[in-house]
Amino acid sequence: MKMKRYVSTAVIAIVAALLTVMVYSGISDHNKAETHRFSSAERISETDTNGLHYANLPADFKAENFNFTLAAENSVPAVVHVKTQFTRERQYQNPLYRFFFDERMPRQRKRKVEGFGSGVIISADGYIVTNNHVVENSDDVSVTLHSDKSYEAKVVGTDPPTDLALLKIDGEELPHLKFGNSQDMKLGEWVLAVGNPFNIGTTVTAGIVSAKGRNIGILRQRSGENKLAIESFIQTDAAVNKGNSGGALVNTEGELVGINAAIASPTGSYSGYSFAIPSEIAQKVVKDLIKYGEVQRAVLGVQIRNINEELAKERDLETLDGAFIAGVKREGAADRAGIQPGDVVISVDGTRINDVAQLQTTINSYSPGDEVTVTIIRDGEKQELDVTLRNRQGSTKIITGQQALEELGAKFKPIDQETKERTGISHGVQVVNLNEGKLSKSGIREGFIVISINGRKITDVNDIKTLYNEVAKGEKLEFQGLYPGGDYVYVYQVKK
Repeated sequence: MKMKRYVSTAVIAIVAALLTVMVYSGISDHNKAETHRFSSAERISETDTNGLHYANLPADFKAENFNFTLAAENSVPAVVHVKTQFTRERQYQNPLYRFFFDERMPRQRKRKVEGFGSGVIISADGYIVTNNHVVENSDDVSVTLHSDKSYEAKVVGTDPPTDLALLKIDGEELPHLKFGNSQDMKLGEWVLAVGNPFNIGTTVTAGIVSAKGRNIGILRQRSGENKLAIESFIQTDAAVNKGNSGGALVNTEGELVGINAAIASPTGSYSGYSFAIPSEIAQKVVKDLIKYGEVQRAVLGVQIRNINEELAKERDLETLDGAFIAGVKREGAADRAGIQPGDVVISVDGTRINDVAQLQTTINSYSPGDEVTVTIIRDGEKQELDVTLRNRQGSTKIITGQQALEELGAKFKPIDQETKERTGISHGVQVVNLNEGKLSKSGIREGFIVISINGRKITDVNDIKTLYNEVAKGEKLEFQGLYPGGDYVYVYQVKK
């Protein structure tokens, strides 16, 4: 009897426990459901209990929107591997070596060095855009397509201020990318970076647009005192490494919205930040290089500053948006249109201007002679001014390299191998015919070998054209070089 009583008690206890658990679970689930429903942004449809919608996503959102295969398939065949060869010099530091061995031995030791990067085919007939720093000072450039077919490439032109270069290969019906609109891109939008990191082959990485209009100072750093350095980078968190330079940044439609150019990293490898040149800048540069051989760059003729709280308080400005006019060049485009120091530019032809980088990018998309409407704030009131943009020379004319050579009054040719060996230098352009012009007035004689101008290496005649056209009227250029058979380096001042 005792045993039966114990068993009955145990069964009752077990049943009671099970009932308690079931009741508690029901209450708990009910509470969880109520809490979940009101603490999150989910909404459950009365007609479709399986249809979950999130407040921060559109109702027609589908998971396949995050499928990047189409963009990758469109972009990968159009991204090429760029291979360069250039000569690197090494200066002999120990004069005893030359004394004991051969005084006639060149002071430099030359060796061939290979470089690698990426490029993007932008036309069916073989135009390729890449970074200037990928091909700068190169002796030979070749590209390899995704199909493993290789071509010798010609450098059509370069633009150091934007770190862009244009190549051309002889091809037909090549896969290529069309330009997209980088200005319409929003923060958080998905993008793909396509390139050749570490020389391992074409690689696709994904990320989002982290920021726009970034000025990180890298172009000014690369080019010394290059006053024309134009930076308005798209910042992303797509993985970019060495070798990605010149590769494509594409949107989810597979359109080219940027040219990958730099990373921010304490190690030299990807650390979460990468930067691309916007397509608006690239399109303008490419168009001018094809048509004129150099970029026809428009300028407002102003000194500009970003607006911070200190400046806003000092100048009694009501907003931190816009570009503050700190100075106006006399007889420049802005001066002629009536823009004054203290004005704040807030839009150009309807394009909103938030900061200095955006103003530079917008103006850089125009050519000298173009007319734009600039909206400013002056004394708290909006004004619209019609501005005819000009070049750095203060003219609305198209300035070509041939005009630069005529003004210099000289003909040039790259130095040959025999001259390189005799002089011990690996680059330079020689004056072979001198007429009346800027060079003769400066004291330069025929035979002079131009090694650098304003500290920038000269490897061909196009370098001279580009550098001369970059400086404004009245500015000076320093021509450095030597004469064949001489041991002295001469420096000549040439005033434009």
